[in-house]
Amino acid sequence: MEKSQLNKRWLYLASGVFTMLFSGVLYAWSILKIPFANEFKWSSSVLAFNFTLTMCFFCLGAFFGSLICKKIGPKITLIIAGALVGVGFVSTGLLSAEIPYLIYLTYAILAGTGIGISYNVVVSTVNSWFPDKKGLSSGCLMMGFGISTLLLGNVINALFENESIGWSKAYILLGVVVAGVLVIAGVVLRKPPEGILFPAPKAKKNVQTESFEPRDFTTKEMLKSFTFWRAFVFMALITAVGNSVISFARDLVISVENAPALATTLVGVLSIFNGFGRILTGAVYDALGRKTTMLASNILTILAAGLTLVAVQISSLPLCIVGLCLTGLSYGSCPTMTSAFTASFYGTKYFPTNYSLTNFNLIVASFIATFSNSLLTSTGGYTAPFIMLLVLAIGALGLNFTIKKP
Repeated sequence: MEKSQLNKRWLYLASGVFTMLFSGVLYAWSILKIPFANEFKWSSSVLAFNFTLTMCFFCLGAFFGSLICKKIGPKITLIIAGALVGVGFVSTGLLSAEIPYLIYLTYAILAGTGIGISYNVVVSTVNSWFPDKKGLSSGCLMMGFGISTLLLGNVINALFENESIGWSKAYILLGVVVAGVLVIAGVVLRKPPEGILFPAPKAKKNVQTESFEPRDFTTKEMLKSFTFWRAFVFMALITAVGNSVISFARDLVISVENAPALATTLVGVLSIFNGFGRILTGAVYDALGRKTTMLASNILTILAAGLTLVAVQISSLPLCIVGLCLTGLSYGSCPTMTSAFTASFYGTKYFPTNYSLTNFNLIVASFIATFSNSLLTSTGGYTAPFIMLLVLAIGALGLNFTIKKP
């Protein structure tokens, strides 16, 4: 591989991280829902379902994005994604209190689909430049996506509270900015030319190797693999813990310590650990292999759910903070692990479509998050939701040990 091409891939990685930083604002729902809860007085069930629906269309967008990109390339696909996100957020900023269900169209369907398209295109395009560093590339991209809540969420919250701007103009500005970033990404990002020889992956001494011959599985072959479905359910259960906590993180902190400003800050802390977990997982995956990475993620998830359960039982803010940090780490590990796992087990040739389908575990996780919110509403506390999440995390551990070569 020529030195100029080798250097260029790092530029693409930096561009991808920047793009993912703005795309990840979709996950700042704990903050973005504030005006609809406080000013419009929309019910928690309406708002919780919007997040679930958003994750559904995020996954569908990623799937269709992989198909569209294959036909017309990343440039036009990202421009389409930018248009959907721009219209979605701007329309959300124009909503009125009388028709709450319109947010399902504007935020969940339009913005969610657009972000999903961009997510898949950016990840698959940038990762195609790093066959020798799958974990590092995936981790950096996912870190950008994960820390968006901290960097952009607090900016948006400040705009919400600014009387001269307010939440409506903030949403409109958000739509314009994110759309612009995605269009610029479409102009910058490119697939590697045919015939490029990339550096061979460096052998790691302590990696737990798995004895199977890697090859490119078609999507149909992957879906027929029992290994895929075990990994799919495992990832859904792990992701469900983070998805649930993200959907009510701010309210969770307020329930332990009645301090809204602190709660917003701690949502940002969750975002920091979410982002750190993504890049850390990439490094661990490259250094120690798939088995160690999945086991570590699983143990973190069990600890996160267990400590947060104790925190809400005894109203301990310090323990709640530790629980949120561990939740961020475990949740951050999931997308990086999903990306690296799909490429390692099922190859790179059909990666965009295979990865988008593996990401459908987010839909399962989102419906579990909705059920967690229902438990919260029906029981009036966080004990029942966290008992359920702890049981799911322990159940995932059993599945974890059964994941073998495809």
